[in-house]
Amino acid sequence: MKPTTSEFLNASLDALHIGLVSVSDRASSGAYVDQGLPALREWLSQALRNPVRYTERLIPDERSGISRTLRELVDDLGCHLVLTTGGTGPAVRDVTPEATMDVADRLMPGFGEEMRRISLNFVPTAILSRQVAVIRKTCLILNLPGQPKSIRETLEGVRLGEGAVSVRGVFAAVPYCVDLIGGPYLECDPAVCDAFRPKSAQRSQR
Repeated sequence: MKPTTSEFLNASLDALHIGLVSVSDRASSGAYVDQGLPALREWLSQALRNPVRYTERLIPDERSGISRTLRELVDDLGCHLVLTTGGTGPAVRDVTPEATMDVADRLMPGFGEEMRRISLNFVPTAILSRQVAVIRKTCLILNLPGQPKSIRETLEGVRLGEGAVSVRGVFAAVPYCVDLIGGPYLECDPAVCDAFRPKSAQRSQR
């Protein structure tokens, strides 16, 4: 059977390895079913056109364990992008930002600033969020909220009643960031995420 045009185009795109980390004491202990990993995987599968391999981890709110997991995903497994969910509030056990900064070569503060700005369109408690983004080697590590609805809003942005995007989500800047640090060329479905690159960085349409 001949491949479809869509399958042919997808096969020509750069392969991508993404690490997904859900940080939760209760979910990791089996007290309830984790919702963070499925939410991340579902959104990414809709947004990205690249062939993607996922490596997933569900771990408790332990700073050393989170840092160790991030090092494993980047240093040992070669992830191009790592997204975490959970553990970014002000509670005593919320240590994901600290663990993320422990492994950072460079900080990317604009991501955290924009995530809070986006979330403020929905809840005033967004100012309590402490998400950070960092670069380790040639990998972007991005902290996201813990709730599936907030994950989508943060990545995709704020949509008006008719579906038009009024405020872009943070993922619109991720592909170009990954370009700049030496990662693969990410291509998004513009209906989900209209990623931005300057013209000089754009590949011809495939």
